Amino acid sequence: MGPGGQPDMAQLMKAAQEMQQQLAAAQAELAAAEVTGSAGGGLVTATMTGSGELTALTIAPDAVDPDDIETLQDLVVAAVRDAHRAVGELAANAMGPLAGGLGGGGALGLPGF
Repeated sequence: MGPGGQPDMAQLMKAAQEMQQQLAAAQAELAAAEVTGSAGGGLVTATMTGSGELTALTIAPDAVDPDDIETLQDLVVAAVRDAHRAVGELAANAMGPLAGGLGGGGALGLPGF
């Protein structure tokens, strides 16, 4: 703290810069990561990057029934949703420690900020 109980602006700026660097590194790590979701016991799998881009969709021949296209469509949607859920978990794990540093009394962990 500076004079009069005021926060030291140089320390605040340094802390903000460090958090920004950590955030950028976590975002780069997420973009490079891949997760896979599946449905129907693995009949359909969807692969996404950590940033949420769908990069692959695999459908097992056993999942294809020309008389029941609706089930296949449901399996595709479920696999993509499962992959999206995994992206969310990955992001929460990567960003969680950074977000925790922002809490506790204000945006920078200081009352009034």
